Amino acid sequence: MTKPNRTVPLGQPTVGREELDAVAAVLDSGWLSGAGPTCVAFEEEFAAATGTRHALTTSNCGSALHLALQVLGAGPGDEVIVSDYTFPATSHAVAWTGATPIFADVHEDTGNINVEAAASLVGPRTVGIIAVDLVGQPADFDQLRALADKAGIWLVEDAACSAGATYHGRPAGSIGADLAAFSFHGRKGITAGEGGALVGDDEELMSRARRLHTYGIAPALSREGSVDLAIPEFAELGFNYRLSEVQAAIMRVQLGRLDSLVAARTHAAEFYNRELAGIEGISLPVVAPRRTPAWQSYLIDVHAPVDRNQLAGNLRMLGVGCNFGTYASHLQPIYESKQDCPVSRSLFGRHLAIPMHANLTDEDLEYVVASVRSAVTSSTI
Repeated sequence: MTKPNRTVPLGQPTVGREELDAVAAVLDSGWLSGAGPTCVAFEEEFAAATGTRHALTTSNCGSALHLALQVLGAGPGDEVIVSDYTFPATSHAVAWTGATPIFADVHEDTGNINVEAAASLVGPRTVGIIAVDLVGQPADFDQLRALADKAGIWLVEDAACSAGATYHGRPAGSIGADLAAFSFHGRKGITAGEGGALVGDDEELMSRARRLHTYGIAPALSREGSVDLAIPEFAELGFNYRLSEVQAAIMRVQLGRLDSLVAARTHAAEFYNRELAGIEGISLPVVAPRRTPAWQSYLIDVHAPVDRNQLAGNLRMLGVGCNFGTYASHLQPIYESKQDCPVSRSLFGRHLAIPMHANLTDEDLEYVVASVRSAVTSSTI
C-alpha cells in the first residue's frame, strides 16, 4: 500500500510547556497521590467553570457515574433509564450498582435521548434517568427535568464530552440534572490522558461521594497539619476513585485553555459544515436550538449510495483518521437486552467520525474535505 502524502489523526490532545511545568511543580511538592491540594484547587476551578457549588475529581468518568448512582441510591431491583446511543460506560455504571439499565432510543438528528421514548419506559421500578450529551451536545434537559420531577425520580447528566458546551446559556453540568459526570480521557476536549469529575449542588450527596471515592473515609488532606493523631474509621464500603496530583496539575492548565480549545474545534466544525455540504451519500451533524456543542467528535451520517466501511477504508488509505461513531448499547451482549432501539441501531451502522481536535490547521481541514470528496466517489454501492 502506498504511503499517504499526509496524515491527519482522528483525535489529538493539545499539550505543551505549560503542562510540563505544572507537572514539575507537583513533583517538586512531594505530594503525588490522589485527592491532594492540586486536586482541591482544580475542583474549585472546575466547579466555577460548570456553574456548580461542588466538584469532585475522579479516576475517570465511569467512576464518577458510579459514585453518582451510589449516592443517589440505585441498587438491586431498580431500573435506570439510559440513553442507548453512547459508549457503554454509562450503562456499565448502572450494572455495577446491581440495578438494571433500561435503554431509551434517541433522536434521529442529534443522537440524544428521546424524551418521549424515555417517558414510555418509566415504571414502578424506575429510580432515575441518565441522559448523555452525545459528542458534547447537551440533551433536552428542560423536558428531561420535567419528566423526572413528574415521575419522582432523579436525573444524571453524562457530560463526558461536554466541558465547554452550553444549554440555554448555561454551562454543561448545571443544566438541570441532580449530578453530572465529566471525562478527561485523551479524546476529550480537555484531557490529562485519563480522569473525570462529578459535579453538583447538593452538599450532602457530594460529601458522601467524596468519602466513597477514598475507600469510605475523608481524604488524607483533611487531616494534614493536625497535631492530633487522627485515626479515621471505615463505616461504609468505598472505592479508590481518586485522580492523581499529576493529572490534576495538567487539568488546571487544560481548564485555562478551555475557551480557546472549544473555539478551535468550533472553527473546524464550521469549516466541515460549509465545505462538506451537499455531498450525495453523507449528511452532516445537526445542532439543536439554544445549544453550543463542545464538538468532541464530528460525526458524518453515511447512507446510500455510499458504503460506510468502504469509505472508512478509503479515508484511512489517504491518511485520514476515522472511526465508527459510538455504540447502540442495547446490542452489546453483556446486557442480554431484549429491547430494540431502532434509531440508535441505525445510527450505529451509519455514523463515521472524521478528524476533530483543536490542533487541526486549515490545511489539515482542506485535506480532510478533499479526501472525503474523493473517498465518497470510490465508495458507492
